[in-house]
Amino acid sequence: MENPSRIVCLTEESVETLYLLGEERRIVGVSAFVKRPEETKNLKKVSAFTSANIPKILELGPDLVLGFSDIQKDIARDLIGAGVNVFIANHRSLDEILNYILLLGRMVDQGDKAKALVDSFKEKLEASRQWAQSLKIKPRIHLEEWDEPLISGIQWFAELVEACGGQLCFPEKAKASLAMDRTLSHDQVIAANPDIIFGCWCGKPVDISSIEKREGYAALKAVKNQEIYELEPEIFLQPGPAPFVDGLDIMRQHIENWVAKNS
Repeated sequence: MENPSRIVCLTEESVETLYLLGEERRIVGVSAFVKRPEETKNLKKVSAFTSANIPKILELGPDLVLGFSDIQKDIARDLIGAGVNVFIANHRSLDEILNYILLLGRMVDQGDKAKALVDSFKEKLEASRQWAQSLKIKPRIHLEEWDEPLISGIQWFAELVEACGGQLCFPEKAKASLAMDRTLSHDQVIAANPDIIFGCWCGKPVDISSIEKREGYAALKAVKNQEIYELEPEIFLQPGPAPFVDGLDIMRQHIENWVAKNS
């Protein structure tokens, strides 16, 4: 069986992975939310996250459609019903992201290049973890993936924070795969009193002023010390290369700055 030559990517992690593997020529359509790399702006947009233009996808004649998570199960059903090959990944952790990259590499006959890429990511992750272990103080961090309702960060996002020396306020929430199981109350956040709040709202800009104005939040260390930051979803909520390529560096810089201020 030949490797797929016309691939539609319903989410952005597969797009960035294919570009890093030098196989971007295979991509014929992408999600409208794809931002990385810059060259993707010229690709045909065929989907959002929870919806897709099935006729437009079929017009492209794909021999493989790649997607992510159970949220896209209805899109997958419709495409499979139309006779299209579909692969939906459902990974959640940093280790699973690395395994996904290896799998996608094999799909496009770039297994060796994928392994080299994964090895470089592992090396970078281990270096960050070693640095984190050397810290004498560590900030308590609240990850906010959505504001109404409050949803805490997904597993790979949480693991990234820990790898950079942060202490999660709600580590038990991170391993829940469904967003509804990662909801929080404002009272829980107030009781946790985080040193830093990272807002990374999937689908809209973070309104830092609205966080500061929430009832009871004025007493939080993060608010009093102006330690509320917006992080880019295309980096931190992408279950692909982006958390390793840029996320580790960005997160580590924020935590380094906090440590310097509080040492």
